[in-house]
Amino acid sequence: MKAVSGETIERGTASLQTDWAPLGNCVTNDPDALFVRGAAQQQAKLICGRCPVVAECLADALDNRTEFGVWGAMTERERRAMLRRHPKVTSWWNLFNSARVAESGTVKVS
Repeated sequence: MKAVSGETIERGTASLQTDWAPLGNCVTNDPDALFVRGAAQQQAKLICGRCPVVAECLADALDNRTEFGVWGAMTERERRAMLRRHPKVTSWWNLFNSARVAESGTVKVS
């Protein structure tokens, strides 16, 4: 689609899914496969590959300080490091949602 100068193009207002859990790639896998230790965690993270709700899952795990398992393609160690690096974030859900809405928002062509 070619845009004309001054035209506003709507790319959608996609936001995070509030009822995200049933939409995850992990629903059809053994849940215990996400609660492993060591090198097996890297394999568990592959389940999250191309998951349509990876951001929702990660935001939920970070906001709730979920300690165990792979959530949102991150291990517990990776999530702890993220929380340490960004102590001022009060809501990961709001942060991720704002980023997604901004990414898919309206673009004005000048």
